[in-house]
Amino acid sequence: MSVPPEPTTEGRLFPLDAVRGLIIAFMALDHANYFIARAHSSGEHWGGPFPAYTAALPFLTRLVTHLCAPGFFFLMGAGITLFAEARRRHGWKDHRILLHLWARGALLIALQLLVVNPIWKAGPEVFPITYIGVLVALGGTMILAGLLIRMNGTALVLLTLTMLIGTELLHPSPDQWGTLNNDPWNLVLLRSGGDGTLWSNYPLLPWLELVLFGMSFGRWLLVEGQRAYARGLWLGVTLLAAFAAIRYLDGFGNIRPRAGDTWIDFLNVVKYPPSLAFTSLTMGTNLIILWGFSRVNERVKTLSQPLVVFGREPLFLYVTHLALYMLLGHMLAPSGTSLPGMFPYWLAGLTLLYPLALYYGYFKREKPAGSAWRLL
Repeated sequence: MSVPPEPTTEGRLFPLDAVRGLIIAFMALDHANYFIARAHSSGEHWGGPFPAYTAALPFLTRLVTHLCAPGFFFLMGAGITLFAEARRRHGWKDHRILLHLWARGALLIALQLLVVNPIWKAGPEVFPITYIGVLVALGGTMILAGLLIRMNGTALVLLTLTMLIGTELLHPSPDQWGTLNNDPWNLVLLRSGGDGTLWSNYPLLPWLELVLFGMSFGRWLLVEGQRAYARGLWLGVTLLAAFAAIRYLDGFGNIRPRAGDTWIDFLNVVKYPPSLAFTSLTMGTNLIILWGFSRVNERVKTLSQPLVVFGREPLFLYVTHLALYMLLGHMLAPSGTSLPGMFPYWLAGLTLLYPLALYYGYFKREKPAGSAWRLL
């Protein structure tokens, strides 16, 4: 779901592909839980019923998947910067890069509305007529971010911080759930929620900050890769410390207070829209994992190749994995499974998806840089 950082296999960055592949595997776990176990949480929204967990396994199964959305937006931002630089080396002008990003962003939105939403509607729960999901937000933020491809790294960091605090200040309090007018532009840009006609989980502005941060990280990678990863490590540690402080104080940055005093309550944060606590926890973890992949030896890189294959074809895998787990649920587990019983289906799905991603990657890399296939 993110722009490839380089047009050739030789120019790609292993840590970015590996992290993207890892979060794709976690994303598949989340959606296998939805389509096969039918045990998915109701969603960590700013208002309304909040997920409650009585056991560790269901919560941990959900918690690891929280890394996915922030990771995708961040990596897309880094990919935009690296993609633009790579295309400039191939003689592309900025207007051509911008048009490519806009075309890809529009394609992401179209895929959500025309392909992905019908798959969701075939799932086990009642689904809204129009759903603003992650592809709409990725596409919309890509279109907006394309306008900033010439902005310098310092300005991108300052804009990231401004949006991070600004959107947190604009989040409504939980007691306003169900009382605010479901204005479509509000749902598209700022607030999660809605009704059976229009529902938004991924408003654009709260997720744009992660794309901008990714773009600035891409600038650091262009200057000096290993130093950028080391900087990411310290930023990751700082974000996790900030998360601990935000949750302990239980005020600004949480959107809604902790439900109790257990470790699950401490880690159970608002995702829709992303609270400051959610962003600090997930991006802190993602940055540390990214640093870890930058330090591995060649043997670990070889063992990590399945993740790299997944990480190179995120959009293809996003659409195909949803269809696959939906079909597996309908065909093999129409009444659902236990949570432990879902894990073999999840792993089987990843096994089936691997050769598809491998073949599609070979196919796409044979196409020239300006090919429409590059958009996928």
